[in-house]
Amino acid sequence: MQHSSPVVVGAAPLSPADVVAVARRSARVEIAGSARDRVAAARTVIDGLAADPDPHYGVSTGFGALATTFIAPERRRQLQVSLIRSHAAGTGAEIETEVVRALQLLRLQTLASGHTGVRPVVVDTYAAMLNARITPVVREYGSLGCSGDLAPLAHVALASMGEGDVRDADGALVPAADALAAAGIDPLVLVEKEGLALINGTDGMLGMLLLALHDLDNLLTTADLAAAMSIESQLGTDAVFAADLMALRPQLGQGTSAANLRAFLGDSPMVHSHKGPEDGRVQDAYSLRCSPQVHGAARDTMAHAALVAERELASVIDNPVITSDGRIESNGNFHGAPIAAVLDFLAISVADVASVSERRTDRALDPARSHGLPPFLAHEVGVDSGLMIAQYAAAGIVSELKRLAVPASVDSIPSSAMQEDHVSMGWSGARKLRRAIDGLTRVLAIEILTGARALDLRAPLQAGPATGAVRDLVRTVAAGPGPDHFLSPDMEAVTELVRSGAVLRTAKEHAHV
Repeated sequence: MQHSSPVVVGAAPLSPADVVAVARRSARVEIAGSARDRVAAARTVIDGLAADPDPHYGVSTGFGALATTFIAPERRRQLQVSLIRSHAAGTGAEIETEVVRALQLLRLQTLASGHTGVRPVVVDTYAAMLNARITPVVREYGSLGCSGDLAPLAHVALASMGEGDVRDADGALVPAADALAAAGIDPLVLVEKEGLALINGTDGMLGMLLLALHDLDNLLTTADLAAAMSIESQLGTDAVFAADLMALRPQLGQGTSAANLRAFLGDSPMVHSHKGPEDGRVQDAYSLRCSPQVHGAARDTMAHAALVAERELASVIDNPVITSDGRIESNGNFHGAPIAAVLDFLAISVADVASVSERRTDRALDPARSHGLPPFLAHEVGVDSGLMIAQYAAAGIVSELKRLAVPASVDSIPSSAMQEDHVSMGWSGARKLRRAIDGLTRVLAIEILTGARALDLRAPLQAGPATGAVRDLVRTVAAGPGPDHFLSPDMEAVTELVRSGAVLRTAKEHAHV
């Protein structure tokens, strides 16, 4: 799907929305004229150093543990080719197109900064590949997150040289040379410094962080909606979410989640049906009553991760870099530690939100705790199993999410003959976070499917406008109460409603304001 507005690279730091637009909606990329001027000016610095008989790292030397080896001028083009070919050493399954596009765009932003020393043609080629929707094949394993995402970025660079395989605009696997020729793009012939500039960056892990934040912005509010359906259908109370109670503990995320619960439950006849002195329960279980606290903690984690991502978006990651006053300096900015830490932090919060969601689902299925609902929400108890095994699926996912919450960022493994003796594992943290977000999406979908059936079973009591509208949306893809039927398609269909944002849009359109 082509996005209408172009994304301009090089005039100002890209926004998270820019990255999502290019990665997921194929927004067109344009290079700011001022950026092209900066790129050309920085290249003159590299050309001067290339003519210097003294060695300069990345210009006239080898790389990594071979940084002290001087390379003669006539061998430097071969040095660039060898660097890219050898570093394109990924293995495993292909990573998703949206991740590769995010990685390409973020590397392009650094190339356009005027601090890497590449020629303008390199910038133009990367932009042209994005606009032609040429997606290099990048493999899942290979990056240690320091020096940046070397192997994934090398696969992109290899494709820009007309080597390796790519996916074309239709998703077909074709040789890179053929795809470039079809798009009228000349393969790059790299010169001094350019090979390093194409692969020294945190672009893969940052791209996946930005996509994760975009997904979580939807999912955490969806979690509030799922909790509202559970609270309502289990005859819980919304009194504990009152604004004055939340003000006694001014955690920002908690306050936002509580406000969402008030909006989703405020006009519910079902909630109002048992308010007052006739309701003998003192308080609800933690999974119901403490939903804003759990969801809110995840929101606060997300806010911190977004701050780190915003700073990284404003960064120039390369080694060495061309400074504003024309020096070429080695540095350690390619280390992925800042991003790796928040990727792990988010995985912990994702696991926690999924865990409390699964507990709410389980309560709905247990007649000892559901306040009058049939066992497992089954049609004919003993003959039908209802949603029993849907809860098993949620429990299995939550168990995996707990394992995925184990941090990758503390698991450094030295490389490059001990030159790169401490690495971030940020790429690995990003990969497991993507799987965790998929798991959370499915766990929330199971809770919503359960909540929808529980609301139906409370008839003649009526659901509120927001929760009732979501229940009606679920009914367009999944059958209501009745004899057992093939359940997996229902679960997959509701998962897609959650992932697409349809559930959340429906709830917001009908929420009490």
